[in-house]
Amino acid sequence: MSEGKHADLAEKLTNDTDRTDWHNKSIWGVRKKRDVAAFGIPDWELLRETGSNIKDYVLDNLHDLLIEFEQNAIKNGIQVHWAADAQEHNAIVHGILAKHNVKKIVKSKSMLTEECGLNPHLEKNGIEVIDTDLGERIIQLREEHPSHIVMPAIHLKREEISDTFHESWGTEKGNFDPKYLAGAARESLRQDFLTADAALTGVNFAIAETGEYVVCTNEGNADMGAHLAPVQISCMGLEKIIPKREHLSVMLRLLARSSTGQPITAYSSHFKKPRKGQEMHLVLVDNGRSRHIQLPKFKNGLKCIRCAACMNTCPVYRRSGGHSYHVTVPGPIGSILAPNTNLKEYSDLPFASTLCGACSNVCPVKINIHEQLYEWRQVIGKAGHVESSKKIGLKVMNFVLSNPKVYDIGGKIGKKAVSLLPYAVNNPLNPWYKSREMPDMDTESFKDWYKKNR
Repeated sequence: MSEGKHADLAEKLTNDTDRTDWHNKSIWGVRKKRDVAAFGIPDWELLRETGSNIKDYVLDNLHDLLIEFEQNAIKNGIQVHWAADAQEHNAIVHGILAKHNVKKIVKSKSMLTEECGLNPHLEKNGIEVIDTDLGERIIQLREEHPSHIVMPAIHLKREEISDTFHESWGTEKGNFDPKYLAGAARESLRQDFLTADAALTGVNFAIAETGEYVVCTNEGNADMGAHLAPVQISCMGLEKIIPKREHLSVMLRLLARSSTGQPITAYSSHFKKPRKGQEMHLVLVDNGRSRHIQLPKFKNGLKCIRCAACMNTCPVYRRSGGHSYHVTVPGPIGSILAPNTNLKEYSDLPFASTLCGACSNVCPVKINIHEQLYEWRQVIGKAGHVESSKKIGLKVMNFVLSNPKVYDIGGKIGKKAVSLLPYAVNNPLNPWYKSREMPDMDTESFKDWYKKNR
Protein backbone atom coordinates (compact mmCIF):
# COMPACT_ATOMS: atom_id res chain seq x y z
CA MET A 1 0.00 0.00 0.00
CA SER A 2 0.96 3.68 -0.26
CA GLU A 3 3.42 4.96 2.30
CA GLY A 4 2.51 8.04 4.31
CA LYS A 5 -0.27 9.30 6.55
CA HIS A 6 -3.87 9.93 5.54
CA ALA A 7 -3.73 13.73 5.53
CA ASP A 8 -0.66 13.77 3.26
CA LEU A 9 -1.94 11.05 0.91
CA ALA A 10 -5.35 12.75 0.66
CA GLU A 11 -3.72 15.79 -0.95
CA LYS A 12 -3.10 13.74 -4.10
CA LEU A 13 -6.85 13.86 -4.68
CA THR A 14 -7.80 17.15 -3.03
CA ASN A 15 -5.16 19.09 -4.99
CA ASP A 16 -7.20 18.26 -8.10
CA THR A 17 -10.45 20.07 -7.32
CA ASP A 18 -12.30 18.82 -10.38
CA ARG A 19 -11.42 15.21 -9.65
CA THR A 20 -12.32 15.60 -5.98
CA ASP A 21 -15.76 16.97 -6.92
CA TRP A 22 -16.26 14.23 -9.50
CA HIS A 23 -15.23 11.49 -7.05
CA ASN A 24 -17.50 12.91 -4.36
CA LYS A 25 -20.52 13.02 -6.69
CA SER A 26 -19.86 9.53 -8.07
CA ILE A 27 -19.71 7.95 -4.62
CA TRP A 28 -22.67 9.97 -3.34
CA GLY A 29 -24.69 8.72 -6.32
CA VAL A 30 -24.24 5.17 -5.03
CA ARG A 31 -25.30 6.28 -1.55
CA LYS A 32 -28.52 7.75 -3.00
CA LYS A 33 -29.27 4.45 -4.77
CA ARG A 34 -28.83 2.71 -1.44
CA ASP A 35 -31.41 5.00 0.17
CA VAL A 36 -33.97 4.37 -2.58
CA ALA A 37 -33.49 0.60 -2.33
CA ALA A 38 -33.49 0.51 1.46
CA PHE A 39 -36.50 2.68 2.12
CA GLY A 40 -38.43 1.21 -0.78
CA ILE A 41 -39.26 -1.79 1.40
CA PRO A 42 -41.29 -1.57 4.63
CA ASP A 43 -39.12 -3.88 6.77
CA TRP A 44 -35.71 -2.28 6.26
CA GLU A 45 -35.05 -1.43 9.90
CA LEU A 46 -36.30 -4.87 10.96
CA LEU A 47 -33.86 -6.40 8.45
CA ARG A 48 -30.99 -4.36 9.92
CA GLU A 49 -31.88 -5.39 13.46
CA THR A 50 -32.18 -9.04 12.44
CA GLY A 51 -28.89 -8.94 10.54
CA SER A 52 -27.19 -7.32 13.51
CA ASN A 53 -28.54 -9.98 15.87
CA ILE A 54 -27.38 -12.78 13.56
CA LYS A 55 -23.85 -11.38 13.44
CA ASP A 56 -23.81 -10.83 17.22
CA TYR A 57 -24.70 -14.49 17.65
CA VAL A 58 -21.91 -15.45 15.23
CA LEU A 59 -19.26 -13.53 17.18
CA ASP A 60 -20.45 -15.04 20.47
CA ASN A 61 -20.40 -18.60 19.07
CA LEU A 62 -17.68 -18.37 16.43
CA HIS A 63 -15.66 -21.39 17.56
CA ASP A 64 -18.61 -23.79 17.53
CA LEU A 65 -19.95 -22.48 14.21
CA LEU A 66 -16.56 -22.85 12.51
CA ILE A 67 -16.21 -26.45 13.72
CA GLU A 68 -19.76 -27.23 12.54
CA PHE A 69 -19.05 -25.66 9.17
CA GLU A 70 -15.78 -27.55 8.75
CA GLN A 71 -17.40 -30.89 9.54
CA ASN A 72 -20.24 -30.32 7.05
CA ALA A 73 -17.93 -28.96 4.35
CA ILE A 74 -15.67 -32.03 4.62
CA LYS A 75 -18.74 -34.29 4.35
CA ASN A 76 -19.61 -32.44 1.14
CA GLY A 77 -16.19 -33.23 -0.33
CA ILE A 78 -14.52 -29.85 0.25
CA GLN A 79 -10.91 -29.89 1.48
CA VAL A 80 -10.71 -27.41 4.38
CA HIS A 81 -7.48 -25.62 5.39
CA TRP A 82 -6.82 -23.27 8.33
CA ALA A 83 -4.42 -20.31 8.08
CA ALA A 84 -3.26 -18.39 11.15
CA ASP A 85 -1.97 -15.40 9.18
CA ALA A 86 -1.33 -13.99 5.70
CA GLN A 87 1.92 -15.90 5.22
CA GLU A 88 0.28 -19.22 6.04
CA HIS A 89 -2.66 -18.41 3.76
CA ASN A 90 -0.34 -17.63 0.85
CA ALA A 91 1.72 -20.77 1.47
CA ILE A 92 -1.40 -22.97 1.52
CA VAL A 93 -2.75 -21.55 -1.73
CA HIS A 94 0.64 -21.80 -3.43
CA GLY A 95 1.05 -25.36 -2.16
CA ILE A 96 -2.26 -26.43 -3.73
CA LEU A 97 -1.35 -24.80 -7.04
CA ALA A 98 2.17 -26.24 -7.05
CA LYS A 99 0.79 -29.72 -6.40
CA HIS A 100 -1.23 -29.45 -9.61
CA ASN A 101 1.55 -27.71 -11.54
CA VAL A 102 -0.70 -24.67 -12.08
CA LYS A 103 0.84 -21.94 -14.22
CA LYS A 104 -2.19 -19.66 -14.57
CA ILE A 105 -5.04 -18.87 -12.20
CA VAL A 106 -8.21 -16.78 -12.70
CA LYS A 107 -9.39 -14.97 -9.62
CA SER A 108 -12.66 -13.24 -8.76
CA LYS A 109 -12.75 -10.37 -6.30
CA SER A 110 -11.39 -11.19 -2.85
CA MET A 111 -10.42 -8.44 -0.45
CA LEU A 112 -9.01 -11.12 1.84
CA THR A 113 -6.40 -12.19 -0.72
CA GLU A 114 -5.63 -8.49 -1.27
CA GLU A 115 -5.18 -8.17 2.51
CA CYS A 116 -2.81 -11.16 2.47
CA GLY A 117 -0.83 -10.01 -0.57
CA LEU A 118 -1.55 -13.21 -2.49
CA ASN A 119 -1.06 -11.89 -6.04
CA PRO A 120 2.57 -10.77 -5.66
CA HIS A 121 3.36 -13.96 -3.71
CA LEU A 122 2.08 -16.20 -6.51
CA GLU A 123 3.66 -14.09 -9.25
CA LYS A 124 6.99 -14.26 -7.43
CA ASN A 125 6.65 -18.03 -7.62
CA GLY A 126 6.03 -18.06 -11.37
CA ILE A 127 2.23 -18.30 -11.40
CA GLU A 128 0.27 -15.89 -13.61
CA VAL A 129 -2.69 -14.35 -11.77
CA ILE A 130 -5.60 -12.85 -13.71
CA ASP A 131 -8.14 -10.79 -11.76
CA THR A 132 -11.45 -11.31 -13.55
CA ASP A 133 -13.65 -8.71 -11.85
CA LEU A 134 -13.61 -5.83 -14.34
CA GLY A 135 -12.63 -3.18 -11.80
CA GLU A 136 -9.95 -5.41 -10.32
CA ARG A 137 -8.61 -6.23 -13.80
CA ILE A 138 -8.32 -2.52 -14.61
CA ILE A 139 -6.29 -1.72 -11.51
CA GLN A 140 -4.21 -4.87 -11.98
CA LEU A 141 -3.22 -3.66 -15.43
CA ARG A 142 -2.37 -0.28 -13.93
CA GLU A 143 -0.42 -1.92 -11.05
CA GLU A 144 -2.54 -0.12 -8.46
CA HIS A 145 -4.43 -1.17 -5.34
CA PRO A 146 -8.24 -1.00 -5.17
CA SER A 147 -9.57 2.30 -3.84
CA HIS A 148 -12.96 0.83 -2.85
CA ILE A 149 -13.95 -2.68 -1.76
CA VAL A 150 -16.98 -2.95 -4.09
CA MET A 151 -15.96 -0.61 -6.92
CA PRO A 152 -12.17 -0.97 -6.96
CA ALA A 153 -11.63 1.39 -9.92
CA ILE A 154 -14.15 4.08 -8.91
CA HIS A 155 -11.29 6.60 -8.69
CA LEU A 156 -10.62 6.32 -12.44
CA LYS A 157 -12.34 8.08 -15.34
CA ARG A 158 -13.26 6.15 -18.47
CA GLU A 159 -10.67 8.12 -20.48
CA GLU A 160 -7.95 6.73 -18.21
CA ILE A 161 -9.34 3.21 -18.53
CA SER A 162 -9.34 3.63 -22.32
CA ASP A 163 -5.65 4.59 -22.22
CA THR A 164 -4.89 1.58 -20.02
CA PHE A 165 -6.66 -0.84 -22.38
CA HIS A 166 -4.90 0.72 -25.38
CA GLU A 167 -1.50 0.24 -23.77
CA SER A 168 -2.26 -3.30 -22.56
CA TRP A 169 -4.44 -4.75 -25.31
CA GLY A 170 -4.03 -2.42 -28.27
CA THR A 171 -7.62 -1.18 -28.25
CA GLU A 172 -8.57 1.87 -30.30
CA LYS A 173 -6.82 4.91 -28.87
CA GLY A 174 -9.21 7.56 -27.57
CA ASN A 175 -12.29 5.31 -27.72
CA PHE A 176 -13.76 5.47 -24.22
CA ASP A 177 -17.25 4.22 -25.00
CA PRO A 178 -18.18 1.99 -22.01
CA LYS A 179 -19.69 -0.73 -24.23
CA TYR A 180 -16.55 -0.85 -26.37
CA LEU A 181 -14.28 -1.03 -23.32
CA ALA A 182 -16.40 -3.71 -21.61
CA GLY A 183 -16.39 -5.72 -24.85
CA ALA A 184 -12.61 -5.54 -25.06
CA ALA A 185 -12.30 -6.73 -21.45
CA ARG A 186 -14.77 -9.56 -22.07
CA GLU A 187 -12.82 -10.75 -25.13
CA SER A 188 -9.52 -10.74 -23.24
CA LEU A 189 -10.91 -12.39 -20.10
CA ARG A 190 -12.73 -15.09 -22.05
CA GLN A 191 -9.36 -16.42 -23.24
CA ASP A 192 -8.07 -16.34 -19.67
CA PHE A 193 -11.05 -18.36 -18.40
CA LEU A 194 -10.52 -20.97 -21.10
CA THR A 195 -6.79 -21.35 -20.53
CA ALA A 196 -6.54 -21.17 -16.72
CA ASP A 197 -5.46 -24.20 -14.70
CA ALA A 198 -7.27 -23.14 -11.51
CA ALA A 199 -9.83 -20.64 -10.20
CA LEU A 200 -9.92 -18.71 -6.93
CA THR A 201 -12.86 -16.90 -5.32
CA GLY A 202 -13.60 -15.04 -2.15
CA VAL A 203 -16.54 -15.89 0.12
CA ASN A 204 -19.40 -13.59 1.11
CA PHE A 205 -21.23 -15.98 3.44
CA ALA A 206 -20.48 -19.50 4.69
CA ILE A 207 -23.33 -21.53 6.20
CA ALA A 208 -22.42 -23.64 9.23
CA GLU A 209 -25.59 -25.75 8.98
CA THR A 210 -24.91 -27.02 5.45
CA GLY A 211 -21.16 -26.62 4.87
CA GLU A 212 -21.78 -24.54 1.73
CA TYR A 213 -20.73 -20.99 0.91
CA VAL A 214 -22.07 -18.18 -1.24
CA VAL A 215 -20.22 -15.81 -3.56
CA CYS A 216 -21.99 -12.64 -4.75
CA THR A 217 -21.03 -10.97 -8.06
CA ASN A 218 -22.67 -8.86 -10.74
CA GLU A 219 -20.49 -10.13 -13.57
CA GLY A 220 -20.67 -13.91 -13.18
CA ASN A 221 -16.89 -14.12 -13.24
CA ALA A 222 -16.67 -16.26 -10.10
CA ASP A 223 -19.00 -18.83 -11.70
CA MET A 224 -17.15 -18.79 -15.00
CA GLY A 225 -13.83 -19.52 -13.32
CA ALA A 226 -15.15 -22.14 -10.90
CA HIS A 227 -17.19 -24.03 -13.51
CA LEU A 228 -14.35 -24.31 -16.02
CA ALA A 229 -11.27 -24.92 -13.86
CA PRO A 230 -10.31 -28.37 -12.59
CA VAL A 231 -9.14 -26.89 -9.27
CA GLN A 232 -11.23 -24.41 -7.27
CA ILE A 233 -9.89 -22.56 -4.23
CA SER A 234 -11.96 -20.22 -2.07
CA CYS A 235 -10.57 -18.05 0.73
CA MET A 236 -12.58 -16.57 3.59
CA GLY A 237 -12.08 -14.69 6.82
CA LEU A 238 -13.33 -16.51 9.91
CA GLU A 239 -16.11 -13.97 10.48
CA LYS A 240 -17.94 -14.75 7.22
CA ILE A 241 -19.84 -17.62 8.91
CA ILE A 242 -23.62 -17.48 9.42
CA PRO A 243 -25.46 -20.19 11.41
CA LYS A 244 -28.26 -21.38 9.11
CA ARG A 245 -29.31 -21.22 5.48
CA GLU A 246 -32.51 -19.35 6.47
CA HIS A 247 -30.30 -16.48 7.69
CA LEU A 248 -28.92 -16.07 4.18
CA SER A 249 -32.09 -14.37 2.92
CA VAL A 250 -31.61 -11.60 5.49
CA MET A 251 -27.95 -11.07 4.69
CA LEU A 252 -28.39 -11.07 0.90
CA ARG A 253 -31.18 -8.48 1.08
CA LEU A 254 -29.03 -6.27 3.29
CA LEU A 255 -25.81 -6.66 1.28
CA ALA A 256 -27.05 -5.75 -2.20
CA ARG A 257 -29.20 -2.81 -1.11
CA SER A 258 -26.45 -1.36 1.08
CA SER A 259 -23.74 -1.93 -1.48
CA THR A 260 -25.09 -0.85 -4.88
CA GLY A 261 -28.78 -0.15 -4.34
CA GLN A 262 -29.86 -3.45 -5.94
CA PRO A 263 -32.57 -5.74 -4.53
CA ILE A 264 -30.06 -8.59 -4.95
CA THR A 265 -26.78 -9.14 -6.75
CA ALA A 266 -27.01 -10.50 -10.30
CA TYR A 267 -25.31 -13.73 -9.18
CA SER A 268 -25.62 -15.20 -5.68
CA SER A 269 -23.81 -18.47 -6.32
CA HIS A 270 -23.91 -21.43 -3.92
CA PHE A 271 -20.88 -23.73 -3.76
CA LYS A 272 -21.43 -26.92 -1.79
CA LYS A 273 -19.47 -29.78 -3.33
CA PRO A 274 -16.97 -30.31 -6.16
CA ARG A 275 -18.31 -31.45 -9.49
CA LYS A 276 -17.12 -34.80 -10.82
CA GLY A 277 -13.38 -34.69 -11.51
CA GLN A 278 -12.90 -31.33 -9.75
CA GLU A 279 -10.88 -30.63 -6.61
CA MET A 280 -12.36 -28.03 -4.26
CA HIS A 281 -10.44 -26.28 -1.46
CA LEU A 282 -11.51 -23.74 1.16
CA VAL A 283 -9.00 -21.74 3.21
CA LEU A 284 -10.24 -20.32 6.52
CA VAL A 285 -8.09 -17.33 7.54
CA ASP A 286 -7.58 -15.71 10.94
CA ASN A 287 -4.94 -12.99 10.31
CA GLY A 288 -5.74 -11.02 13.47
CA ARG A 289 -9.46 -11.73 13.68
CA SER A 290 -9.29 -13.93 16.79
CA ARG A 291 -7.29 -11.16 18.46
CA HIS A 292 -9.85 -8.53 17.42
CA ILE A 293 -12.76 -10.51 18.83
CA GLN A 294 -11.17 -10.27 22.29
CA LEU A 295 -11.46 -6.45 22.34
CA PRO A 296 -14.85 -5.69 23.98
CA LYS A 297 -15.13 -2.12 22.65
CA PHE A 298 -14.11 -3.06 19.10
CA LYS A 299 -15.31 -6.65 18.75
CA ASN A 300 -18.41 -5.91 16.70
CA GLY A 301 -16.34 -4.37 13.91
CA LEU A 302 -16.06 -8.01 12.77
CA LYS A 303 -19.80 -8.00 12.00
CA CYS A 304 -18.94 -6.17 8.75
CA ILE A 305 -20.36 -7.79 5.59
CA ARG A 306 -18.16 -5.65 3.28
CA CYS A 307 -20.98 -3.67 1.65
CA ALA A 308 -19.03 -0.35 1.65
CA ALA A 309 -22.11 1.70 2.62
CA CYS A 310 -20.02 3.47 5.26
CA MET A 311 -17.52 4.54 2.58
CA ASN A 312 -20.23 5.77 0.24
CA THR A 313 -21.70 8.06 2.89
CA CYS A 314 -18.47 9.23 4.56
CA PRO A 315 -17.69 12.89 3.72
CA VAL A 316 -13.98 12.29 4.38
CA TYR A 317 -13.68 9.16 2.21
CA ARG A 318 -15.64 10.75 -0.65
CA ARG A 319 -13.24 13.70 -0.77
CA SER A 320 -9.96 11.97 0.03
CA GLY A 321 -10.25 8.70 -1.92
CA GLY A 322 -9.53 5.14 -0.89
CA HIS A 323 -5.79 5.22 -1.54
CA SER A 324 -5.31 7.85 1.15
CA TYR A 325 -6.10 5.23 3.81
CA HIS A 326 -2.99 3.14 2.96
CA VAL A 327 -4.78 -0.07 4.01
CA THR A 328 -6.69 -2.79 2.09
CA VAL A 329 -10.12 -1.90 3.49
CA PRO A 330 -10.36 1.92 3.46
CA GLY A 331 -12.97 4.30 4.82
CA PRO A 332 -14.65 4.21 8.24
CA ILE A 333 -14.76 0.42 8.64
CA GLY A 334 -11.10 0.06 7.68
CA SER A 335 -10.23 2.77 10.18
CA ILE A 336 -11.64 0.70 13.07
CA LEU A 337 -10.21 -2.63 11.87
CA ALA A 338 -6.69 -1.57 10.87
CA PRO A 339 -5.42 -0.24 14.25
CA ASN A 340 -5.75 -3.73 15.72
CA THR A 341 -3.29 -5.06 13.16
CA ASN A 342 -0.68 -2.35 13.71
CA LEU A 343 -1.59 0.47 16.11
CA LYS A 344 1.36 2.73 15.27
CA GLU A 345 1.21 2.33 11.48
CA TYR A 346 -2.53 3.02 11.30
CA SER A 347 -2.75 5.52 14.17
CA ASP A 348 -3.79 8.26 11.73
CA LEU A 349 -6.89 6.50 10.38
CA PRO A 350 -9.33 6.94 13.32
CA PHE A 351 -8.66 10.68 12.98
CA ALA A 352 -9.70 10.64 9.30
CA SER A 353 -13.29 11.22 10.36
CA THR A 354 -15.66 13.99 11.40
CA LEU A 355 -17.41 11.64 13.88
CA CYS A 356 -20.67 12.68 12.21
CA GLY A 357 -22.14 9.19 12.62
CA ALA A 358 -23.33 8.79 9.01
CA CYS A 359 -21.37 5.52 8.77
CA SER A 360 -23.19 3.99 11.73
CA ASN A 361 -26.54 5.19 10.39
CA VAL A 362 -26.17 3.30 7.10
CA CYS A 363 -24.40 0.18 8.36
CA PRO A 364 -26.70 -2.75 7.54
CA VAL A 365 -25.62 -4.71 10.62
CA LYS A 366 -25.57 -1.72 12.97
CA ILE A 367 -21.86 -1.50 13.77
CA ASN A 368 -21.27 1.56 15.98
CA ILE A 369 -18.46 2.74 13.72
CA HIS A 370 -18.25 6.39 14.80
CA GLU A 371 -18.16 5.43 18.48
CA GLN A 372 -15.33 3.00 17.80
CA LEU A 373 -13.42 5.68 15.89
CA TYR A 374 -13.65 7.86 19.02
CA GLU A 375 -12.57 4.98 21.27
CA TRP A 376 -9.57 4.20 19.04
CA ARG A 377 -8.49 7.84 19.37
CA GLN A 378 -8.34 7.42 23.14
CA VAL A 379 -6.30 4.21 22.80
CA ILE A 380 -3.91 5.85 20.32
CA GLY A 381 -3.50 8.91 22.53
CA LYS A 382 -2.66 6.82 25.60
CA ALA A 383 -0.18 4.78 23.54
CA GLY A 384 1.64 7.98 22.56
CA HIS A 385 1.04 7.71 18.82
CA VAL A 386 -0.56 11.14 18.34
CA GLU A 387 1.70 13.49 16.39
CA SER A 388 3.35 16.30 18.33
CA SER A 389 1.67 19.15 16.42
CA LYS A 390 -1.75 17.72 17.26
CA LYS A 391 -0.82 17.28 20.93
CA ILE A 392 0.39 20.87 21.22
CA GLY A 393 -2.64 22.19 19.36
CA LEU A 394 -5.05 20.35 21.66
CA LYS A 395 -3.25 21.62 24.76
CA VAL A 396 -3.43 25.20 23.51
CA MET A 397 -7.09 24.79 22.58
CA ASN A 398 -7.86 23.26 26.00
CA PHE A 399 -6.22 26.22 27.74
CA VAL A 400 -8.04 28.81 25.64
CA LEU A 401 -11.48 27.15 25.85
CA SER A 402 -11.10 26.61 29.61
CA ASN A 403 -10.46 30.33 30.26
CA PRO A 404 -13.28 32.66 29.07
CA LYS A 405 -11.17 35.81 29.44
CA VAL A 406 -8.34 34.33 27.38
CA TYR A 407 -10.91 33.21 24.81
CA ASP A 408 -12.46 36.70 24.58
CA ILE A 409 -9.11 38.48 24.30
CA GLY A 410 -7.84 35.93 21.77
CA GLY A 411 -10.97 36.34 19.65
CA LYS A 412 -10.60 40.14 19.51
CA ILE A 413 -6.89 39.93 18.68
CA GLY A 414 -7.58 37.26 16.06
CA LYS A 415 -10.28 39.31 14.33
CA LYS A 416 -8.09 42.39 14.23
CA ALA A 417 -5.08 40.40 12.94
CA VAL A 418 -7.09 38.75 10.16
CA SER A 419 -8.58 42.08 9.02
CA LEU A 420 -5.15 43.76 8.94
CA LEU A 421 -3.05 40.74 7.89
CA PRO A 422 -5.30 38.20 6.08
CA TYR A 423 -2.26 36.16 5.09
CA ALA A 424 -1.83 35.26 8.78
CA VAL A 425 -4.70 32.78 8.29
CA ASN A 426 -4.88 32.36 4.51
CA ASN A 427 -1.56 30.58 4.03
CA PRO A 428 -0.45 27.00 3.25
CA LEU A 429 0.47 26.37 6.89
CA ASN A 430 -3.24 26.41 7.75
CA PRO A 431 -4.59 22.92 6.84
CA TRP A 432 -8.14 24.29 6.44
CA TYR A 433 -6.99 26.83 3.87
CA LYS A 434 -5.51 24.13 1.62
CA SER A 435 -8.89 23.09 0.30
CA ARG A 436 -11.30 25.77 1.54
CA GLU A 437 -11.95 29.47 1.19
CA MET A 438 -11.68 30.96 4.66
CA PRO A 439 -14.75 33.07 5.58
CA ASP A 440 -14.59 36.77 6.38
CA MET A 441 -14.56 37.58 10.09
CA ASP A 442 -17.69 39.15 11.58
CA THR A 443 -17.17 42.46 13.35
CA GLU A 444 -19.26 41.31 16.29
CA SER A 445 -18.79 38.07 18.24
CA PHE A 446 -21.73 35.82 19.12
CA LYS A 447 -21.12 36.52 22.80
CA ASP A 448 -21.43 40.29 22.26
CA TRP A 449 -24.52 39.79 20.11
CA TYR A 450 -26.10 37.58 22.78
CA LYS A 451 -25.51 40.19 25.50
CA LYS A 452 -27.26 42.85 23.42
CA ASN A 453 -30.21 40.74 22.30
CA ARG A 454 -30.87 38.39 25.21
